Amino acid sequence: MSQQCAQVAKKASSILACIKNSTASRTREVIVPLYSALVRPHLKYCVQFWAPHYKRDIEVLERVQRRATKLVKGLEHKSDEERLRELGLFSLETRRLRGDLIALYNYLKEVVAREAVESPSLEVFKRRLDEVLRDMV
Repeated sequence: MSQQCAQVAKKASSILACIKNSTASRTREVIVPLYSALVRPHLKYCVQFWAPHYKRDIEVLERVQRRATKLVKGLEHKSDEERLRELGLFSLETRRLRGDLIALYNYLKEVVAREAVESPSLEVFKRRLDEVLRDMV
């Protein structure tokens, strides 16, 4: 496991423990905003910046999010996927993919001609993209 991910997970876990010990209510209206504002930014930063590739790194970060979602009353015994779905959250890995796709969209929108972005097929897209990139070099 990378040292960066371990440090981030430890920091996020300690913040989550503070939330757990200092809040009387376990409703989603209390837990989700606290998690989103105080814990998730640490996890998101690690996932977006260091882009963990090792399963153990991803697992240690996801474990913190699973612990947070289990704090919500009534969701303790549901599966990870069900808890995330009911809370309107994504796994950290899915959030990273989403961020990458948004960045790609913005890049393509700014750099690539509209015809390439709105291609009817992948092959047409590749051909048009190659034309645009050739002009850039």
